[in-house]
Amino acid sequence: MTRALRDIQTEAGETTAPRPRRTRRRARGVDPIPWWLTAIVILVGLYFILPTLIVIPMSFSSASTFQFPPKGFSLKLYENFFTNPVWLTSLRNSVLVAVLSATLATVVGTAAALGLHNLTGRLARFARTVLMISIVTPAIVIAVAVYISFLKWQLVGTITGYVLAHAAIAVPFVLVSVTSALGGFDPKLLRASASLGAPPHRTFLRVTMPLISRGIITGAIFAFVTSFDEVVIALFLRSPLFQTLPVQMYNSVTVEIDPTIAASSSLVVTAVTIICLVLQFVGSRGKTR
Repeated sequence: MTRALRDIQTEAGETTAPRPRRTRRRARGVDPIPWWLTAIVILVGLYFILPTLIVIPMSFSSASTFQFPPKGFSLKLYENFFTNPVWLTSLRNSVLVAVLSATLATVVGTAAALGLHNLTGRLARFARTVLMISIVTPAIVIAVAVYISFLKWQLVGTITGYVLAHAAIAVPFVLVSVTSALGGFDPKLLRASASLGAPPHRTFLRVTMPLISRGIITGAIFAFVTSFDEVVIALFLRSPLFQTLPVQMYNSVTVEIDPTIAASSSLVVTAVTIICLVLQFVGSRGKTR
């Protein structure tokens, strides 16, 4: 009896004995960003936006030449931009060429991405390299090659030459965007649509295109901005009767000292920034749904 009581007391003592406390470690983030890397990113960002911070205030200057900091406030440069037929014609030409080349590049780039999606082997790698080579090739090399070729085909100074040249350098951006969108595409949906009797074109319009529409729109916007901002090829293809806005901006600095370029630069930067912000907003909104 006594031994049984001792055993019970021993078990009770073991159960009531305090457990050793575990030291809590402070949770740290995964791969924290060092302060020096943050400082470098801030400096690089300031370096890129510094020209914009100088050009935009100059566009509201009342001086008749380039002057920073601006003296006085005036909308004279913007008035000159929207009333001068040379600037308005160049702007209209740039918008027209950008819309046509973006449309052509979107069609070609989307078709190429769909064709290369399920293609493997050396042929697929070679085709992707050929389509992406214009990104890594210097612009002056492309411009010289385009000028020599288009001079034989009598396309220099024509809107057709501008559209073909700008579409060629914009196709890689559409290809990358649509290929990224096809990464999450389920091919079983195509077989399901075919099993229900839908022809290929109807399957593309009702199944494939809605699922990759965000990639197509993104590629089209990048193609438009690439064409609208291109100046090297446009300098080779220009003619007295047809020139784009970047060429007119280049002439206003090299041929004549026209401060209207400050207003045109501010308008272009603002328009491109708004387009990119809208694209970013639409993309983030689509991901949250």
